[in-house]
Amino acid sequence: MPNAVLSDPAGTILLIGASRGLGHAMAAEFLKKGWNVVGTVRGGGNPTLLHDLADEHKGRVEIEILDIREADQLAALHDRLSGRIFDMLFVNAGTANRDPMQTIGEVSTDEFVQLMITNSLSPMRVIEKLEHYVAETGTIGVMSSGQGSISNNVTGGRELYRGSKAALNMFMRSFAARNAGTSRSMVIMAPGWVRTDLGGPNGLLSIEESIPNVVNVLLSKQGTPGLQYVDYLGRTVPW
Repeated sequence: MPNAVLSDPAGTILLIGASRGLGHAMAAEFLKKGWNVVGTVRGGGNPTLLHDLADEHKGRVEIEILDIREADQLAALHDRLSGRIFDMLFVNAGTANRDPMQTIGEVSTDEFVQLMITNSLSPMRVIEKLEHYVAETGTIGVMSSGQGSISNNVTGGRELYRGSKAALNMFMRSFAARNAGTSRSMVIMAPGWVRTDLGGPNGLLSIEESIPNVVNVLLSKQGTPGLQYVDYLGRTVPW
């Protein structure tokens, strides 16, 4: 039997990229915690796992269309959300090049540009465009990776992906510096190496081992102003 509408939810999250994988799992976990979810999926008209959640949790899940690489779609979402205030904005986005083990010198210019747009530029455009819809004491978060840590890179490999996430981390640090007086918490999240379409079958963690912890860490950071780069267990990740 579908869950009842919550008249007074614990909070509402605007979750960018919630159709499958880590984003869908985050949506499901926030629902378990009593939150309402406004989640985005890319267009195409095909039902997604987020649609299944919306059917199961009547009135608690809203679905919006957004391809974060499309500026006109972001502008349209901005307009549709006018007047809304969210307790959390979290941008879940990421992709890898076709051969993730290529050295940076082997990567084609087109793949470099496309990965940097998807993993680095577009998430920040979303945050810059929508951050004023986040409550003054709310949370702004982005899904990064431990592989975005420059200090921890002692093996090389996955160089373009690493670089795109390191760039995302730097852009978030700049955003935080420009907003140093805010009461909001800001989180760069490293979810661990998770077995997903992106992470592949050799990941060290299942979604069930990662995402409930990710959500708990995000909730624990509420009310703590400033930027933190942490993993799914709340441990600080070195820049």
